[in-house]
Amino acid sequence: MEDLNEERVVNISMKLDSILARPDIWPLLEEINIGIDDEVCCSFIVHAHRCVLISSSVFDPDSDMVAIVRHAIELYFQLKISPEDPVLAGLMAARCSAVFKEINFPKWIGIFPTWHSLMAADTAPDLAELQALWPELALHQPGAPQTVLSTTGTQLAALWPFLGPTEYLIAKGGDTRLQIDPKTGLNAYGCSPRPRPWAITFASSTASSISERGYAAAEKARRRMINDAINGGIEYSQTKEMERIHQAISEYYGLSKEVRILVVPSGTDGELLALGVALSGDLSRPLTNLLVGPEESGSGVPLAAAGHHFSTMTARGVAVAKGAVIDGVPVNLEVLSVPIRTNDGTFRSITEITTECVASAEDAVARGRRVLFHIIDQSKTGLLAPNIAGPIWSCDRDKIDMVVDASQARLAASSVRGYVEHGIMVLLTGSKFFTGPPFAGVLLVPPPIADRLDDLQTWPTGFADYFGDIRPAGRIPAIGSFKEDVNFGLALRWQAALAEMEAFAAIDKEVVFRILLRFGSRIEAAIKANPDLYWHETILLNRPDFPESWDRLPTIFTFSVWRPGDQARPRRLFDIPETRQIYIWLNSDLSDFLPASSSDAERRLAAQYAHIGQPVALVTKLGTFSGAFRLSAGARLISGEPSHLHLDLDARTEREINDALIVLEKVSLIVRYFEQIRSINPLSRFQ
Repeated sequence: MEDLNEERVVNISMKLDSILARPDIWPLLEEINIGIDDEVCCSFIVHAHRCVLISSSVFDPDSDMVAIVRHAIELYFQLKISPEDPVLAGLMAARCSAVFKEINFPKWIGIFPTWHSLMAADTAPDLAELQALWPELALHQPGAPQTVLSTTGTQLAALWPFLGPTEYLIAKGGDTRLQIDPKTGLNAYGCSPRPRPWAITFASSTASSISERGYAAAEKARRRMINDAINGGIEYSQTKEMERIHQAISEYYGLSKEVRILVVPSGTDGELLALGVALSGDLSRPLTNLLVGPEESGSGVPLAAAGHHFSTMTARGVAVAKGAVIDGVPVNLEVLSVPIRTNDGTFRSITEITTECVASAEDAVARGRRVLFHIIDQSKTGLLAPNIAGPIWSCDRDKIDMVVDASQARLAASSVRGYVEHGIMVLLTGSKFFTGPPFAGVLLVPPPIADRLDDLQTWPTGFADYFGDIRPAGRIPAIGSFKEDVNFGLALRWQAALAEMEAFAAIDKEVVFRILLRFGSRIEAAIKANPDLYWHETILLNRPDFPESWDRLPTIFTFSVWRPGDQARPRRLFDIPETRQIYIWLNSDLSDFLPASSSDAERRLAAQYAHIGQPVALVTKLGTFSGAFRLSAGARLISGEPSHLHLDLDARTEREINDALIVLEKVSLIVRYFEQIRSINPLSRFQ
């Protein structure tokens, strides 16, 4: 019997260790001591001195032990935040636990405690309901009060929309693309708000799943914001966190205090905000918005540039009609575009692009118009246009505003600062190169353009659906000063991105250059050597002020895929619908969908989750459209994942290169069994 008990203790300890090692659990464990105790009368308790004890009974096979451990961890930290009101702490922890269960174990709802459904609801329970469920929750806190005060219920209701686990809150405050599909556990970008270290990820040209580093930073911010909200109110909490984000962005790029830093939910929201800034210029001249390479920017950018709704829902949760003109946008707004590729998909001459841009801008000015002149640095496939050392600087800046669409954020801090010091607005994100969670944008507005934000006489009324209402009541004409519309989700996403930026900034820039050069040369050679792949040329970027900067190197590697042919049907490149299927299948375990004749090595390769940039439509030199994939180097390639920190720099770089080569091998595997897999058409999966 004693041997059986010892074996059971070992098994329980192993189960607990397995739970605590989960990538969405271990980043939460700072300063916490968790043990197992047979004497605990309920699933767990948190003692007054904050020692967490888990009952050995919760490790029985049918128990929801992961959810119970998550609940215990949350209560531990809520008691640290609210030691003077343990009832509020217990209720907030129960709310977080209920949401955690809803999003992680939706099929288990029927076996959850009786209080679960009330605490998982969209609105807080009333005081009577809280009082009824509290005795069951109070068991987790020996010595806790047995009564829920009305003041506690009121405070809980005010905090309710901001309570929940990090992975829940981080998906709030964006549009429909952030919503998690319960069938896959992923959002529309194919990524997750929970760490996913088992997936190979080179998707930074589109969006990345949050890393363990980013998740830990967002979790710290969540606790900090809840603490600030309890002590100073919701608005105070959000304002305080945004000040931290502003300071961190300013320090990273080395910006002067006069530069306005405006955090926005996405790069497309930033495009709309830049339009609003330009519309607030010389009111006597209508505006021409001059886009460069709109086909190489975000899919919603051309709509936002024209003052149209670019989705069916704004980040503020307002339902809108995609494609419709936003209320108040002037009817005389003009949008012009300059392509950066020819009809056969090759790059246009930078000189030709620059000449056309300058001519279009000067023509608009001659027609009595103002211009918002776009520079794209870098595009979806890594292009920079027009020539930033060319004649654009001679344009009439009194009548021309400039904005750099650098949403990919593949720029050295010196390059960004250089643009701002030239009086150019810069649109960046923390969610592309830096691999923070999707929907974290910022617009840098230099002086004196920033002064317009204090006197917005021409602010379109419909912009309130995106940025909040900056118009004080009773003012005619309505004049207001722009203030960011902050939300918890946006703040958490930015804090995750800032953790990646900090880790990247810690690497010597010569090392950054060397890693990117090594990675790029190996990936280019591998793509060119693979008979299943069609290489799309990349180019070095012209940065005359910083010729040795790492951001002149290509970091997005674009390729299409050949579809096998035969004598009856010559081979061709996969089209967009087909490449979208391949993109989904890469991000899934395909081992069960291969034919019985496939080898063990093929099955191991098929089981590897791989996430790369969404396919884009490109014309090839063959004169046909194809779907083009993008395998992208992001900041984590340089700084490394926390789980890789035991490796030295060369070993870690080689591991990353080998992972990228595995992605290319899996593409070839899918080509080999394309029809077999298509007959089943599996979905992407979180795991």
